[in-house]
Amino acid sequence: MKEYVTTQAIGQYGERLAARYLVFHGHKILAKNYRAGKYEIDLVSSTPTDIVFTEVKTRIYDSPEEAEAAVPPKHAVDADKQSFTRSAALSYLRTHRTKKRPRMDVMEVLLLRREGKKPKKYAIRHIKAAY
Repeated sequence: MKEYVTTQAIGQYGERLAARYLVFHGHKILAKNYRAGKYEIDLVSSTPTDIVFTEVKTRIYDSPEEAEAAVPPKHAVDADKQSFTRSAALSYLRTHRTKKRPRMDVMEVLLLRREGKKPKKYAIRHIKAAY
């Protein structure tokens, strides 16, 4: 069984859950972990009207109470992170022309730790046009 103990593994799991959520809500995934030099966007998707650049923040907690009391993961998308993701989005738009409106979203993926098992999804919060 794959262990979800590293920050990287938890982040990758959260990104997979976020991508599934977007597809379920009518998005088409165009790219995952799109890189433009040193900058990266976790997910690039499209809706009929928008091209959506999504930063995913995943956190794991021991209980629902801890998850609700914690600082929301969206707060990790500070001014520097916003600048970096905008740069990556502009790079994507230069090489993938579209008439769709660009939008910068944040998704919070909250997981609950389970001993010896894959973490359980507690909540996914989609903040549209976050910045």
